[in-house]
Amino acid sequence: MAGEAFACIKIIGRANFTGSVDFKTLTEELRLKGYQFFVLDLSECILMDSTFLGVLAGFGLKMAKGRAEGHTPAIELLNPNARITELLESLGVLHLFTLAHRVPETTQSCETREFTPVCTGKEEVTRACLEAHQTLMAIDPRNVSKFKEVTAFLAEDLKRLKSSNQA
Repeated sequence: MAGEAFACIKIIGRANFTGSVDFKTLTEELRLKGYQFFVLDLSECILMDSTFLGVLAGFGLKMAKGRAEGHTPAIELLNPNARITELLESLGVLHLFTLAHRVPETTQSCETREFTPVCTGKEEVTRACLEAHQTLMAIDPRNVSKFKEVTAFLAEDLKRLKSSNQA
């Protein structure tokens, strides 16, 4: 759903690494079109993996930067379940978002659009996974011990994928 000043994105099911590239692409496109307020409807989102959480946190950082530059962008997480809220808190990224628990609003001035996922290659997904985990470690130093080995593995995997694609 996209309205005049805000965009509402409904995330259904498991938000994981396979959808993280598409989510990042969608939010960047909307942000570049001038949307400054985002509502992420999580009422049907069961779980988020660390990659998706890292992409979400990176988006939160970009929006916070805009806020610091005098704009008023914001991200509202609508109806996240207790597990998602707990994950955001334990990773030290909850402060990047506003939480709300209410019935989602719909207005006639909004337009609903289906998002068609893009077929993403393994190298792009691996890069997104690596960047997401690096973002989580940069935001909160307590995440370094959680993701140090994962990022090392992903960096090696990305290097291997790049060299095999160049051959």
